[in-house]
Amino acid sequence: MPATLNSKTSIRLPQALLDKHGLTAKNRLGIILCISLCVVLFFPGLLLAVSAQELIENTWNQLRGQASRGQVEMTIHRPSWERTLKMRSWTQGRTQSLIRILAPNKDKGNGTLKKGEDMWTYNPKINRVIKLPPSMMAQSWMGSDFSNNDLVKSDSILNDYTHRIVDTDTHQEKTVYVIKSIPKPQAPVVWGSQELKIREDFILLQETFFDEQNIPVKVLTTEDIKVMGGRLFPAVWTMQDSEKQDEFTRLKHTQLEFLDQLPPRLFTLRNLRNPGRL
Repeated sequence: MPATLNSKTSIRLPQALLDKHGLTAKNRLGIILCISLCVVLFFPGLLLAVSAQELIENTWNQLRGQASRGQVEMTIHRPSWERTLKMRSWTQGRTQSLIRILAPNKDKGNGTLKKGEDMWTYNPKINRVIKLPPSMMAQSWMGSDFSNNDLVKSDSILNDYTHRIVDTDTHQEKTVYVIKSIPKPQAPVVWGSQELKIREDFILLQETFFDEQNIPVKVLTTEDIKVMGGRLFPAVWTMQDSEKQDEFTRLKHTQLEFLDQLPPRLFTLRNLRNPGRL
């Protein structure tokens, strides 16, 4: 759905001006069309900015749905080594997520639960649940290039940033909107800004994270767009360090199902401690 001018937006000329010059209805229409054309030519951002927030909201809804469950393979690549984790994931809305590691055996049973702004991890080796402080939300998850927030696709970008469309492109004959996201004043975020490339059918193609000096730190790209769970979905996500080209983490979604509702007991600390209850 391409970004368009709000249907309620209109351009009106002062009635006193129209009456003074005795403009006919035809002339009035011509003036309004001329002004509208000037807005389109010289201030395109006024038209595009209306839909920037909606584009991101619809994209996040496309990624998560009302509820979802699936299996993912995560490969962490470094110059001298590489390892792969297999996981199951569950989401409910934008605020609840559960991730459970299935393999390898040394990591099996580790879990991460997110509810609202709170996140907990569970380590079966020590049989302990740890609540992560807000300062750790941006830290690496299981040594990967994804942070805790990245992995559950936190909705912080919806709540803590303002957005505007700065450019357009094309991908597979579809319009792509380039969106610049700037943190709101006093927002509890670590990034100086973000740039997203979102296709008109709400497929996230790329997300770049910048520091406060506007230097790119890491880039998320997606590929292998196909139907999964009854909707188009990018099956492969790669998080790349901007300065270390031989360091990246790749997520491959192998199974995905979208649902209306999952049992509330899934997203509890009790269930986090007891995987056998799934």
